[in-house]
Amino acid sequence: MTRHKGWGRQLRHTGPAVMAAVALLAGCDGLQDTGSPAGGGSGAAAPDGRAVSPLDNPDGTEPGLAPVTGEKNRAAAMDLIEKVTTKGRGPKTGYDRDEFGYAWMDTADGVPLARNGCDTRNDLLKLHGRDVRFRSGSDCVVVSMELYDPYTGKDLAWKKAKAAEVQIDHVVPLSYSWQLGAARWPESKREQLANDALNLLPVEGRANAAKRDSGPAAWLPPNKAVRCAYAVRFAQVALKYALPVTPADRRMMLEQCGG
Repeated sequence: MTRHKGWGRQLRHTGPAVMAAVALLAGCDGLQDTGSPAGGGSGAAAPDGRAVSPLDNPDGTEPGLAPVTGEKNRAAAMDLIEKVTTKGRGPKTGYDRDEFGYAWMDTADGVPLARNGCDTRNDLLKLHGRDVRFRSGSDCVVVSMELYDPYTGKDLAWKKAKAAEVQIDHVVPLSYSWQLGAARWPESKREQLANDALNLLPVEGRANAAKRDSGPAAWLPPNKAVRCAYAVRFAQVALKYALPVTPADRRMMLEQCGG
């Protein structure tokens, strides 16, 4: 993912499920686990059954990231990924987190959950968390919750006192997007990407830190069961923002869904 420092613009959407959650940063690099097709390995859906497949959640306003299962759904996943264009990754020259706005502002227009009186981070915590508790007198500031992390397959008990134990991952990292074309976007579009619920998932902090700004060819969720779902979500963001991915990343994305 990227790091934590400035984000903005969100579009109001009337899609299913509401509000959402989680904390900080986004880093993406690290532990590479070559592409075993989705479905192999350990991992399961959220224990309470709330997680939704990305194929049924095109705007990111439903909670979780459920595995993509079944031949028909995997075929649909590959059809979606094949629509993503490819391009070589450019230099990181000029990248700064502030180019994507300041962190978690509620006024990023054009993305779900914007302008609802609650910042992006707390919106995501509310959307994805269970047993959510708020600061006294607030219906926005989350101080504790239970969270199923799709990246690791772990159920986490989170408290605001240890905020970094759950971080918000930009599925398509901001630095990655900068190198693939976002450097030439208007700032308003970069702010949308940084605050769009479709591009944000609360996950275990260590997994997020391992990812850093990697694409799928360099990093995949340790939980193999959601790798196809992760590839679909990556593709959904890329298509929404007309953002290419590298050829190696698209090959890896297709491989996760059986291609």
